[in-house]
Amino acid sequence: MKDGFYNIIKGKFLVSDDALKNWRFIIFLSVLALVMIGSSHTADKKVHKISKLNAEVKELKSEYVDVRMLLMQARMESKIIIAMENRGLQPSGTPPKRIMIVKKKN
Repeated sequence: MKDGFYNIIKGKFLVSDDALKNWRFIIFLSVLALVMIGSSHTADKKVHKISKLNAEVKELKSEYVDVRMLLMQARMESKIIIAMENRGLQPSGTPPKRIMIVKKKN
């Protein structure tokens, strides 16, 4: 047991007669680790991009609500009356009359 541990520490498994088998396994594990690290970095980039886009969506939604509120206020009758008074127009004092066209039957 003690000799096996010392052989591993000294690295004899890398220079022994069947070392090619060990080297292949070590290279395989190294490539696997590199693929795993690359995959992790790609996933992290996607998570950051998603959070950035979510923040942008929230900002655009709040901007939409603000603009819609301003539009609703601008369409109010009192705001229109005030804006037209500055141009010299006033609302009519008399209500509009309805004109009806009746077709005669021949």
